[in-house]
Amino acid sequence: MAVPDRRLSETDARLEGLRMPEGGWAAPARQDALARVQAMGLPQRRDEYWKFTRPDTLAQVEPPKAGLFHSDEAPMYDGIDRLRIVFVDGVFDAAQSDDLALEGVSIERLAEVGARDIHWAKDLYGTLEARGQVPVARPFAALNTAFAEDGVLIHVTGRPSRPINLVYMHQSESSDAILHNVIKVDAGAEATILESGPAAARFNKCTEVDIADTGRLHMVRSQGRDHERRAVTHIFARLGAESVFKAFTLTMNGVLTRNECVVELTGDDAVAHVAGACVGDGDFHHDDTVFVTHDAVNCESRQVFKKVLNNGATGVFQGKILVKAGAQKTDGYQISQSLLLDGDSQFLAKPELEIYADDVACSHGSTSGAIDEDALFYLRSRGVPEGPATDLLTLAFLGEALDEIENRDLAEHLLERLNNWLARRR
Repeated sequence: MAVPDRRLSETDARLEGLRMPEGGWAAPARQDALARVQAMGLPQRRDEYWKFTRPDTLAQVEPPKAGLFHSDEAPMYDGIDRLRIVFVDGVFDAAQSDDLALEGVSIERLAEVGARDIHWAKDLYGTLEARGQVPVARPFAALNTAFAEDGVLIHVTGRPSRPINLVYMHQSESSDAILHNVIKVDAGAEATILESGPAAARFNKCTEVDIADTGRLHMVRSQGRDHERRAVTHIFARLGAESVFKAFTLTMNGVLTRNECVVELTGDDAVAHVAGACVGDGDFHHDDTVFVTHDAVNCESRQVFKKVLNNGATGVFQGKILVKAGAQKTDGYQISQSLLLDGDSQFLAKPELEIYADDVACSHGSTSGAIDEDALFYLRSRGVPEGPATDLLTLAFLGEALDEIENRDLAEHLLERLNNWLARRR
């Protein structure tokens, strides 16, 4: 089917303002990604997987300006012993970053090693992203692969003693950042990756994750602070036998956020948990789009997403579980729920199951509702004011998603941040 002229002209205009890094081991993947973007075009509102979210401000040539948010609150994950890698508006900041040396892992920057002829990331860069384009096109991810100038390449060979924190700072109201990360986890290795910060006025981030047999990776992301920011992020993960991948994302603030996660379970007995919680107020639009493919025996996947929406905020969830023929004994679970604190907010959900095996246990569900009036009355009758009582019930609602975080210290840290956010808006 021919791509409409309007889509092509808008895509060409966006590509014209970008510069592709030249040469090096990533060049073939970049050229392939560019060809794919040009062929498919950037998304339009009529595209099936963009019908709930307007992609125009993500695709237009110049990013809309985003004001800076100033807060006296300590940085996210403050007090947790971690290795910090800082990017300011998409540019690496060596002065604010720690030494990248850490036992059990090698960390390099794409900008520093991308010009080499040989690198371990050559077999992964753009590979998982390209696999994730079928059956659903993801043009912003292909654009990222083609034009990202920097990012981190993390090779986990053991068990690092500290988590790695990628900090994305925002200092320019008109910044437009594109970062691409590649994470490879060896057999038996395990690591925790933390991500935090608003990143830029407009942010396009792609992370490719390859986990070998018996490897384990935990990702905990927080997106917040600057409300006028816009972001589209992608995770493409491939899991080997008996491997574990657990990802959690907390979002507070943001005019537009689209988080896509594509997971392939390719080895027997693999486990993938993808979860998220968001709280939005006013002109807030948050979209979680998840696609999990079971292509091996006795694998488990969980999708748990909770959204709290107020003052006309909008939440979107599009989640799919695909069970291929032969993927027997699959255990797939999916739940998406929203708590609407007023009559103007809305939650748009599209849960899907596609199953080609007969020995499976798969379920999905989606609900939307208001605060439980009986529970609210109970708390108020015992002296709790309405505002704090509403916050307590809100935190209880988000609890199932936060329970997906294996590290309880991290979970408590995020819970405290949520509590502070709710208190500020009370």
